[in-house]
Amino acid sequence: MSVALKGLTLAEYEKLELQTGIKHQYLRGEVFAMVGGTPRHAQIAGNIIREGGNGLKGRPCVVYTADLRVKIESTGLYTYPDASIVCGPLELDADLHNTVLNPTVIFEILSESTEKYDRGRKSIHYRQIDSLQELVLISQDRALVECYSRQDESRWMLVTLSRLEQELNLTSVGISIPLAEIYRNVVFDPPEQIQTPQSEPS
Repeated sequence: MSVALKGLTLAEYEKLELQTGIKHQYLRGEVFAMVGGTPRHAQIAGNIIREGGNGLKGRPCVVYTADLRVKIESTGLYTYPDASIVCGPLELDADLHNTVLNPTVIFEILSESTEKYDRGRKSIHYRQIDSLQELVLISQDRALVECYSRQDESRWMLVTLSRLEQELNLTSVGISIPLAEIYRNVVFDPPEQIQTPQSEPS
């Protein structure tokens, strides 16, 4: 992910977002522009938020949209997950308004331009959050959900789901979301047709 601006203070970063209305990631003075979502990306996010919200009724946990900014305290990254779940009272950053420190579950919907970053460095950042119990990576070009679950301070277990009849079990918040609901009304692109070369006439 390319750097948009360098050398900004937190106050300047906050002012930039207020003035432009555009979300950015911020890491130690560097500002990174966030890629806009596709209709398919928005559909999947809406499905997650709907199903998560329904499942969490009556529980002390709330599902939030991509408007909720999260800070990873140990690394200093400020970013906006595609969706997140926070349990109990919000713990807010003392340095930047309306920024949460204690997500329990984070969802990222992978896109072609950011997938490498989301799977790599950003995933490492997220797993430094003390409160985080599950990190869910969701593909948008096919049915594929990968859930990293915290086992202890240094170990995470990966569960990969690729069939619509399977369910994403979020044990930390006590709910399950069927893949069929995550991908409800999502139309995938048809697989590319492999062209068979025609034989030369004899």
